[in-house]
Amino acid sequence: MTWLQIIVLAVIQGLTEFLPISSSGHLVLMPNLAGWADQGLVFDVAVHFGSLIAVCVFFREDIAGLLRGGMGLLGGQSTELERRMALGIGLGTVPAAVAGLLFAGWIEANLRDPLVVVTTLAAYGVLMAVADRYGRRARIIADIKLGDAMIIGCAQALALIPGTSRSGVTITAGLALGLQRRDAARFSFLLSAPVILLASGYEFIGMLLSEDTISWGQLAVGAAISAVVAYLSIDFFMRFVNRIGLLPFAIYRLLLAGLILYALA
Repeated sequence: MTWLQIIVLAVIQGLTEFLPISSSGHLVLMPNLAGWADQGLVFDVAVHFGSLIAVCVFFREDIAGLLRGGMGLLGGQSTELERRMALGIGLGTVPAAVAGLLFAGWIEANLRDPLVVVTTLAAYGVLMAVADRYGRRARIIADIKLGDAMIIGCAQALALIPGTSRSGVTITAGLALGLQRRDAARFSFLLSAPVILLASGYEFIGMLLSEDTISWGQLAVGAAISAVVAYLSIDFFMRFVNRIGLLPFAIYRLLLAGLILYALA
């Protein structure tokens, strides 16, 4: 990979991971549009790890509450809400973790394709617009029950398919369950942290056991750029999501899907 490719893809990852427009879809599509070789899953995981750093820093108080809640489940001191949130995030992580273990290899081999991205961009864009328009937006994050967390977690498992958008599909599920936009986004971002950590750890172990040459410097630069840009992206989204809603992002997804079809024709 060239340094230009590393910088461009890291910026794209940081911008799109927490905006509901699909980071994986853009990381698959950019090499096709630019004529680059596919950067591979290892680089994707590195820049996703940068996104994990961003979400942990931005939501550091929430993360601390989740850690207290986890300790509270083991007998430590915490509030009832912290324990319920920790359990909800834990249960909501299970579907994506199981799906990743069972299907990640097959998805990597068969679904990193622009036509798949076109389909998921458009389909979930429509669902996002519908949920944003008709969701009741009457509940806050403290109202999330374990069943809600599992439903949103099952939605997160769908994000393994390129073009879906982890944040997009989980925020859509939260809106469908009646959450306010900002609270749906907050829970979505917190739910992403364990899955990104698990995926990064799994891939890191694989890299250590592999005999392939790993460009650790390139991965570190990509992760760092992604972290900075992702932090700014989260800050923007959380400031303005209640005001602008998800319709602009749904329209963007549909326009992008059309552009890709035109480019592939």
